[in-house]
Amino acid sequence: MAEMAIPMGGTGQVRQAKFTVGQVVRHRFYPFRGVVFDVDPEFDNTEEWWLSIPEDIRPDKDQPYYHLLAENEDTEYVAYVSEQNLLPDETGQPLRHPQVLELFTEDERGGYRALYLQSH
Repeated sequence: MAEMAIPMGGTGQVRQAKFTVGQVVRHRFYPFRGVVFDVDPEFDNTEEWWLSIPEDIRPDKDQPYYHLLAENEDTEYVAYVSEQNLLPDETGQPLRHPQVLELFTEDERGGYRALYLQSH
């Protein structure tokens, strides 16, 4: 997948987002995976949420954060994850998250393409 340029807050700098909308990723430490449906150029959640992450794995705020339709062995949910804690998921396994088909269509390679990016 190609990297996506995103503006970094008020700094005027542009940073390359490593993952793109529709890309399937997995968490570096926890056993879940998901598909990216939105990207924040830097942390955009509450301080309380950030402090709830164990300090030894708490990510920097100054990096892209990804909104995922996520799933683990037991359930499906929405996750918010820093770039440093994500890796590409190369299993090729489809996602079972019920909202995937609301936002994406599967392409011929089994990947996901956002419905709003489809040409009409």
